[in-house]
Amino acid sequence: MNSDVVIIGGGIAGFLSAYELLQRGVKATIVERGECGRESSWAGGGILSPLYPWRYPEPVTRLASWGQARYEAFANTLYKGSGTDPEWLKSGLLFLDTEEKQQAREWAEKFDISLELIDSKRLSVLSPSLKPVDEAIWMPDVAQMRNPRLMQSLKQFLLEAGIKILENTPVTGLKISENRLTGIKTPKGDISANRVVLTGGAWSREILGEELGKDLRVEPVRGQMLIFKASPDLLPTMVLNHGKYLIPRKDGHILIGSTLEYVGFQKDTTPAAFDELKLAACDMLPELAKTPIEKHWSGLRPGSPEGIPYIGPHPEVTGLFVNTGHFRNGVVLGLASASLLADLVTNNPPELDPCLYKLDR
Repeated sequence: MNSDVVIIGGGIAGFLSAYELLQRGVKATIVERGECGRESSWAGGGILSPLYPWRYPEPVTRLASWGQARYEAFANTLYKGSGTDPEWLKSGLLFLDTEEKQQAREWAEKFDISLELIDSKRLSVLSPSLKPVDEAIWMPDVAQMRNPRLMQSLKQFLLEAGIKILENTPVTGLKISENRLTGIKTPKGDISANRVVLTGGAWSREILGEELGKDLRVEPVRGQMLIFKASPDLLPTMVLNHGKYLIPRKDGHILIGSTLEYVGFQKDTTPAAFDELKLAACDMLPELAKTPIEKHWSGLRPGSPEGIPYIGPHPEVTGLFVNTGHFRNGVVLGLASASLLADLVTNNPPELDPCLYKLDR
């Protein structure tokens, strides 16, 4: 089998990379070891902002801002092209812990982002069911996407555009001749390609191998979440408090996340995390104490130093590119990352500085 570009990994990074390549006239083939979108892309919350965004280095803010300005139009394009609503929703984000309010204000002023400190009276108007606090930080423009719906919509859009998606097809090796990539190996046969994009998430370093992956500091970081079945009017805003967040969906479901666990490739859920998440959820929104919990699950994020993803060509193998290591921010950083990646693969002048994200930075 031959393909102009092969993408290894059928998660959000892989799908968005295929989408952006499609906008540049390139039809990639996506190869996924299991079922597409069932790892961290499915497990995450979909907040279109890094948590405590002022804590992140500028390369993360640049990617986030680029995507935030374009996600609504992108979601509308997907909905029209696929018939599945990815549920872009501008619900705003409240921070109930305000110890870093000065740092938050300075960051917002620097990047011209809407952020304000509100009092308890304003908070009770915005989200009356939340626990009362003296003050909160309010970012009204923060939106969300519903991860599983986003992946369903993207998959349908790509298939209808003629993109080949090969599921249950693990990559067993890269074909390299004289430091130039010539294709990939799979149990179902080799695929010839002169350009391969690695979007393997937490498994990216394992796919590259010890030698080629030496600069790729990506590791699995487990996150566990719960979902409550509440009434649609219970919580109108997203909420963050001491590292735990609540995300209300259009149909009334409310997610609570997330743990941050360095346990290798263990994906099992734990009773301790269940209790921790439920306690945090009920502390923020007391009504949840009498709301049924529908599901408890986990996912493995592709952790990276400071949360800065790796995007661009491999320094030693011509034709090999990476787009991985988005850590907790795969959705909000994904659109910009894919655009930059697609520009580099197609030799178009990039809008974003590629030096900030290269493997050997």
